[in-house]
Amino acid sequence: MAIIEPVKKNLEHPQQIKRYSFSLRLWHWLNAIVITGSLLTVLINSTLLDRKTNAPFIKETLQKSGAVVTDDQANSVSHDLGDQVWAIHTYFGYALAALLLFRIILEFFQVADQKLMGIIKHAYHQYNTTKKNRELARHEMVVKTLYAIFYLLLVIMATTGLFLAFEDFFAPYKSIRHSVKEVHGFTMYLIIGFIVIHILGVLLAERKDSKGIISDMINGGGE
Repeated sequence: MAIIEPVKKNLEHPQQIKRYSFSLRLWHWLNAIVITGSLLTVLINSTLLDRKTNAPFIKETLQKSGAVVTDDQANSVSHDLGDQVWAIHTYFGYALAALLLFRIILEFFQVADQKLMGIIKHAYHQYNTTKKNRELARHEMVVKTLYAIFYLLLVIMATTGLFLAFEDFFAPYKSIRHSVKEVHGFTMYLIIGFIVIHILGVLLAERKDSKGIISDMINGGGE
């Protein structure tokens, strides 16, 4: 489990604590809020507003009030309620795509020791060419590679989500809509898996040598 724990130490200067730019910290927490909101809309629509259980509930409730409601009418109301939540989900998707674009642009402006790909390359080089800090280099390489995979999943999630949101503009590709939706849904589960691993790793790190790593992502670290 130790391999998933992020560390506070700077790879090049292990005696120093990593620094996180304000832009990166802002992206991290906004991204966390947006992903949480997006997942909550999925949870709500798959539980509280599930059509199979919600439509009978709507029909029964209205009939108790003296209204005459058919199955089709109850299903229509349930469908509309679900659509309103999916509309919110779509807005979260737009925000996620915007944040992803921001993160990609940010990568070009980050200082060298905070660029994700630069950190991975440096860790790989240090792990293969010298025994100095080799364990730290291996650890950093694995953790940052997991982050890179997470970014790739966000790209897939955002791309497939935008396709579904603007499907009317992609009429010639309507035949692949179901496949795109399947990929979108499957990617969501992979992202949930990463989030669980990430949170678990951070909690483990807080209990060991990297205590205060959460506050570092708030105040910038480097103290």
